[in-house]
Amino acid sequence: MNLPTLYPFISGLTVQDSVSSIEVIAPFSLEPYALLSETSESNVNKAVQSAHEAYQRHRKTPLSTRVQWLNNAASEIEKHLPELIDMLIQDIGKPRKASTFEANRSAAFLRSTASEALSLRGETIPVDSLPAGSGRMGFTKRHPYGVVAGITPFNAPINLLVQKVAPALIAGNSIVIKPHPSATRIALKIAEIFNASGLPSGLFNVITGDRNPATQLVANPLVMAVTFTGGTIAGDALVRAAGAKKFLAELGSNAANIVLADADIEDASKKIASAAFEASGQQCISAQRIIVEESVYDQFLSCFIAATKILNVGDPSDESTDIGPMVSLQTANRVMAMVADAKKRSLTIALEPVQNGCTVSPGIISHPSADSSIWRDEVFGPLATVASAKNSDEALKMANDSEFGLQGSIFTRSLKEALRFSDDFEVGSLWVNEASRFRLDMYPFGGSKRSGFGREGIRYAIEELSQTRFTGIRFDF
Repeated sequence: MNLPTLYPFISGLTVQDSVSSIEVIAPFSLEPYALLSETSESNVNKAVQSAHEAYQRHRKTPLSTRVQWLNNAASEIEKHLPELIDMLIQDIGKPRKASTFEANRSAAFLRSTASEALSLRGETIPVDSLPAGSGRMGFTKRHPYGVVAGITPFNAPINLLVQKVAPALIAGNSIVIKPHPSATRIALKIAEIFNASGLPSGLFNVITGDRNPATQLVANPLVMAVTFTGGTIAGDALVRAAGAKKFLAELGSNAANIVLADADIEDASKKIASAAFEASGQQCISAQRIIVEESVYDQFLSCFIAATKILNVGDPSDESTDIGPMVSLQTANRVMAMVADAKKRSLTIALEPVQNGCTVSPGIISHPSADSSIWRDEVFGPLATVASAKNSDEALKMANDSEFGLQGSIFTRSLKEALRFSDDFEVGSLWVNEASRFRLDMYPFGGSKRSGFGREGIRYAIEELSQTRFTGIRFDF
C-alpha cells in the first residue's frame, strides 16, 4: 500500500523531512492510513523562525483584519465539513454524531472568538490617587507574546486545535502547533484551510511527530508562550523543557460526579452515563468517580446500569453509534488491565466491559477501594466507578481526595448544597445538575491542583495568550 506521508506545514507549504516515519493506524479498521514524519530539529526551528518573522510582519495588523481572518477561516471550514467529519471518524474512531458536532463547533468557535475580540477593553489607572502620581495618568493595553507553541491531543483534534489557534491569532500572535500523532492529518488539513482562506503564511505552522519535536518546540528561545492540553506527566516534562515562559496547561483529571439523596436520580444517571462513556471516556472531564449518598445508592446504580446499556457500541461511521473504538490497541489494553487489577482486588464489577480490538464496551465498578488504580488514576477510557458516601460531607471529602481537580459536578435540588460545593469542591469549574463532561466555550475552563493552570474559554484564552502593558504619562511640565 502506497501511504501518504504527513510532513510539516511551514510558511504555507508542505516541507519534506527525512528523519523517520511511522505508520498511523485507524482504530476501527486497524489499517494504516498514513505515514507520520518525525520533524527534524532543523525544521522545528524553521517553523518557529517562520512564525517569528510572520509575527514581526503582522504584529500591528488592525484588529478588524484579524477578525476577518477568523471569519474567513470559519467559512472555509464549513466548505470542508464532510471531509473533516470523515477524517474524525477514520483517524480517531469518533462516532459520526460526535464528529459532526465537533466539526460544526469548530467553525462556530472561530466566529465567537472574532466577536469576543471586539469587546475586549483596557483600563485607565488612577495614578494620581497617590501624591506622587499627581500630574500623571496611566492606562493599560493588551499586547501579544509573539510566537506561541500549541501542543494538542487526539480526542478533539479540531476543537482543541482551534481553541488554541483562534485566541492566539486574534491576540496578535503567531502559532506553531505540534498535534498528537493520531490528530496530525486533521491538524494539517485545518492549517491548509486557514492558508486557503487568506491567513498570511507563517502565522499558523504545524510540525509533525511525537515527543522530540514537542520538546524542541517549547524549548526554542523564540517561543514566548506555550499552550498545552494533555497528560500531567507530559505537561511536567514540557514545563521543564520550556523554562521560564508563559505556560498554559490543561492536564489530567479524574472527574468526580456527586449524586445527593435529593437529586432526580433517573436524570442524574442518564447525564452521567453519557458523560462517562461517550467518546469512549476519552475526555479529560469524562465522568470517572461517581459518589452517591448511600440512601439512594442502589437506586442510582440500577438506573445508571440501565442508562449505560442503552448506549450503542460499534462502527463509528454508523449514525446510531454512541461509543466507537478507543484511539489505539495500547489504550484499549490499558483500560482492560485496570479492570483486571480491580478483579484482583476483589472489587465488584457491576457491568463488565468487553474488548473487541480497539473497541471497549462500558464498564462499571461498584464500591471501589480508595487505593485502587481505578479510583486514584486517570482512566481516560470507558470505565467508571460508583462509590457510596454516608452524607454530603463525606461525599465532598471523597471527591477532594484526588491529586486532580479539573471539572466536577453535583446533582442536588438544594441551593445551599450547590453553593457550599461551589466554595469547597477543589475543581477549576463545577456544574450543578449537569455531568462533568458538559462544557461551553464562553466560560473559564481549566484545572486546579495537578490538573493544570491558566484558563481556556474564548475571552479567558485571549487574555492568557496576551499580556498587559502599562503606560504612564506625565503631563504637568
